[in-house]
Amino acid sequence: MKPWKLPLIVAAIAVPVAFAFGGPGVGVAIGALAAVVIVFVAVGQEPKGAIGPSREQADGHRLLVVLADRLEDPQAIEEVSALVRGGDGPAEVMVLAPAHIGFLDRWASDVEAARRDAQQRLVVSLAAMAAAGLDAEARVGDEDVVQAVADQLGSFPASTVILVAAEEGDEVAARAAELRARLRTPFHLVLSDRPTR
Repeated sequence: MKPWKLPLIVAAIAVPVAFAFGGPGVGVAIGALAAVVIVFVAVGQEPKGAIGPSREQADGHRLLVVLADRLEDPQAIEEVSALVRGGDGPAEVMVLAPAHIGFLDRWASDVEAARRDAQQRLVVSLAAMAAAGLDAEARVGDEDVVQAVADQLGSFPASTVILVAAEEGDEVAARAAELRARLRTPFHLVLSDRPTR
């Protein structure tokens, strides 16, 4: 969720309540306070600059595989495998699964289902990668793919970032475009058609 949305939602709830119970004076004061908070939060946002280490700062052949969806399609596994084996020397691979938290779950602070889903994506994907002869570590990350990548690159300076998605919808295309524009390291989008069950 964008940082400015939460104060806006709180204002949408608080202002009518303030008008109803406190009258116009209190309602206007609460509305003005909400506007100041929204402006303060918007101004305080970090600029969207480059993320990750430069090619020179990345240690060896390290790949960060980000799972927007499961990696179980044989063709997608082959593509990821080629990227892993394509560097100089042995590769170190980190698989990151962002937790997809729904709007109502976030409000109810119920993130366990999203974390379980991310862990299931990791288990299925790591099993498919192991069957292809690839060893990797795994982590569950932030719900925002770009933020999850930025966070992980702080402790795992990858030389290449790979985003795995089932199909290139609007959201995946937007995330891929932002990562491609902001990353200092090579970026690859691997599309994985889900197998029929």
